[in-house]
Amino acid sequence: MKKALEHLRVLDLSRIFAGPWASQNLADLGAHVIKIERPGRGDDTRDWGPPFLKDSEGNDTQNSSYFIAVNRGKHSVTVDISTEEGQNIVRELAKTVDIVVENYKVGTLKRYGLDYDSLSAINPQLVYCSITGFGQTGPYAPLPGYDFVFQGMSGLMSLTGKPDSEPGGGPMKYGVAITDLTTGLYATYAILAAIEHRHISGKGQHIDMSLLDCGVSLTSYMSMNYFLSGKVPQRVGNVHANIVPYQVFRCKEGDIIMAVGNDTQFADMCRAIGMPELADDERFKRNSGRVRHREELIQLLEPPLLTKTMLQWVDIFEQHNVPCGPIYTIDQVFDDVQVKHRGLKTELKHESGVQVPSVDTPVRLSDTPIELTDSAPSLGSATDEVLRKDLGLTDAQIQGLRDKGII
Repeated sequence: MKKALEHLRVLDLSRIFAGPWASQNLADLGAHVIKIERPGRGDDTRDWGPPFLKDSEGNDTQNSSYFIAVNRGKHSVTVDISTEEGQNIVRELAKTVDIVVENYKVGTLKRYGLDYDSLSAINPQLVYCSITGFGQTGPYAPLPGYDFVFQGMSGLMSLTGKPDSEPGGGPMKYGVAITDLTTGLYATYAILAAIEHRHISGKGQHIDMSLLDCGVSLTSYMSMNYFLSGKVPQRVGNVHANIVPYQVFRCKEGDIIMAVGNDTQFADMCRAIGMPELADDERFKRNSGRVRHREELIQLLEPPLLTKTMLQWVDIFEQHNVPCGPIYTIDQVFDDVQVKHRGLKTELKHESGVQVPSVDTPVRLSDTPIELTDSAPSLGSATDEVLRKDLGLTDAQIQGLRDKGII
């Protein structure tokens, strides 16, 4: 069965996370992704460990868990793009692909003749996606930046964590590189939008993706709260600013997330905890009232929730159709029966001869299903094959490039 994007070829000039996440999404969907890496060192994240993948003899490989997480299904080609010969190789490869993904500082690839204007001149159908911290324009455009910086600048950390007045209060970063991940996802659909438009226009285009832009976009309804009220949103910990009760509650054993999204669910929850009268209380009947009387309501809910364990409450609330859930550690996540049923942990083959555990893609397509097979590539493992098959170089030419350190 064919894969959705197996007709597309991608030249991946990106490193670290946001760019590789975007190109991995395309690889998952079947695109042929050629990842360009520095000879000898490769992507910076290859060294972001431990832990590292171990080969069949138990030795560390040059594949950190971080690198493996965002580079599966790609073909690694080592090219020194700071050299004229290396730049020529990339230009020739650009003639053979549909998409380029890069995340160099603004202006770097222009110096090498590998920017959008240069490559689109030789391949007008090229969709060229640039991912930077601040975008291609503006006063901050030349500056570098990492995910953590943009979690702060975007306002996300001002919304995440306990209030300053509580023990442990203060801004808190997400547990994952959320602006990197989001930018990679936005970049993926922007690329596919440009590919779709190419069917009409016959031309590619330049996509300008910024981690700051994507981070700000994630503030979503919290920014709207500010726009409409004029009040700057504050950190509220594990509660929802606009919905009550929508937070973490302590149980006799463990903690439970309560996510009551409407008045019907609130009434169901009241019956489940043995306090049906709360659903008729004028203070709490409507969500707007519950938000205004948040503290009063929470004080009434906390005592009964402490009478049973988290697992007991999960069972009770599920029987009453009340949205809830446990707070899992990562090991517990992959032991959950629903997670197992959905196959979210899978194993992929690696060139070192071992099987590598991986988090499966969440995308489910009925007619072109995704079937992951290969883990992230070893450094330069596809160099000879790509140069021979795609560019027609001879073994002698390839060896000559290797002798010069170009590949």
